[in-house]
Amino acid sequence: MNLIDGKAVSASVKEQIRAEIERDKLDIGLAVIIVGNNQASRVYVNNKKKACEVCGIKSYEYALPEDTTQDELMELIDTLNKDDKVNGILCQLPLPKHLDEEKVIEAISPLKDVDAFNAVNVGKIMIGNYSFLPCTPAGVMELIHSTGVSVEGKECVVIGRSNIVGKPMAMLLLHENATVTVCHSRTKNLAEVCRRADILVSAVGRADFVTADMVKDGAVVIDVGMNRNADNKLCGDVKFDEVAPKCSYITPVPGGVGPMTIAMLMKNTLMAKRIQLKV
Repeated sequence: MNLIDGKAVSASVKEQIRAEIERDKLDIGLAVIIVGNNQASRVYVNNKKKACEVCGIKSYEYALPEDTTQDELMELIDTLNKDDKVNGILCQLPLPKHLDEEKVIEAISPLKDVDAFNAVNVGKIMIGNYSFLPCTPAGVMELIHSTGVSVEGKECVVIGRSNIVGKPMAMLLLHENATVTVCHSRTKNLAEVCRRADILVSAVGRADFVTADMVKDGAVVIDVGMNRNADNKLCGDVKFDEVAPKCSYITPVPGGVGPMTIAMLMKNTLMAKRIQLKV
């Protein structure tokens, strides 16, 4: 069993980005909007700020109070869309209940949508003609590539069908000529389907969901889950201690997919700058 070190792969991606920004003397800005005081969101936003520093990207934070109205938020996004020093815009989700997330995502200019959640960018991913990739699935692909395992012709199973991870994950694997099955809560014989996978990606959000009897010998297992177990310890979807011995490669939690998500956000922000220069 080989452990896939997300911290090391993400550090190397950020190093490449920094080198490129310095070489081309680019002035890049990322605006991050956070509404309310969700603790997990605050941690994510702080980590994004640190990554910006490492890469040489300017970070603009807009921390809005919990009772911000939909109109106020839309007005801010409109201002940022028009601001040339802002190349990427990211609105940290989840938003407080009274705000419409879908409207917010659609309001962000597709050219600055570094999360790749806007319907225009989602459509481009579908047809394979994309500029931005959703950060977590893109990070997963980067981790798979780091192992030297080719995706082409492999049987891949994705557990989870969310718009943020499951669906785009399936598309990226398809674009590299894998045969892809997407499983979810209504899938019959889930363990049997998972056992066919040469590459298994779990993004279901349930601690210890994937057990050894669901994994084929020699499989590559990528754990996207970020959960808390009964002892309030951070863990993934995969029952690591029993699954790891069966794998050729596996990601740990923490230290696997997590660091990659932010590294790919930096990559998207650099890409946004390049696109805007051409436009």
